[in-house]
Amino acid sequence: MVVAKTSGVREEEGDKDVERLRRMLMCVPCDDVVEQNHQMRKEETAIIAKGVKRKRGQHECDVCEKVFGYASLLAVHMRIHANEKPYECDVCQKSFRTSDSLQKHMRIHTNEKPYECDVCEKCFRQAGDLKSHMRIHTNERPYECDVCEKRFRQSGALKRHLRIHTNEKPYKCDVCDKAFRESDTLQRHMRIHTNEKPYECDVCEKHFRQSGHLQAHMRIHTNEKPYECAVCKKRYRHSHGLKYHMRTQH
Repeated sequence: MVVAKTSGVREEEGDKDVERLRRMLMCVPCDDVVEQNHQMRKEETAIIAKGVKRKRGQHECDVCEKVFGYASLLAVHMRIHANEKPYECDVCQKSFRTSDSLQKHMRIHTNEKPYECDVCEKCFRQAGDLKSHMRIHTNERPYECDVCEKRFRQSGALKRHLRIHTNEKPYKCDVCDKAFRESDTLQRHMRIHTNEKPYECDVCEKHFRQSGHLQAHMRIHTNEKPYECAVCKKRYRHSHGLKYHMRTQH
């Protein structure tokens, strides 16, 4: 499944990888290219491909100055700047910089989930996913908002939460220019423009844009009324029904 030979981690092989990348990045246009293009390419490659600068046995990237203990690690890192992705998935043709990334990606196609929770037996494709999941059982919330001190299990959840304080809305609708804090909110919003209603009631076949709307609709068929008035015990299918009742009756 891996279409490129994996380089070893030994120093000698790492040096070869770095030198190969150096030659690749130092390539300049042929003699018949106009002088202006030649000069532009020369300046670009001078910036990108200085390659390896050693500091007391260490290996430093001259593009971003990140330092590595082994030349082989620097060689892998240089693929970021060269945009080299030699490892290709033979199922979907997506490419990766490292063989390890490809190996993890393949679990999507094979549905392999080698990491199992020893509490609830749920399985995961990545060790990091299992680690995050375990915080449900331990209630560990290591990520704290420095504005309101609210805590989160995952760094991504904290990042999304911070947009409340910064009012950052990076996800913009290209139809009406409305902006949102989260990508899934934008995705739901887009159904207004596309009129997509992917959630269908299996009783009356009515369609809805959001799963929550379908869930609320199902109470018509089940006669479920989960919202109860604390004063008179009257029950409602929807929270807005209870709110209206409390406002007008009590």
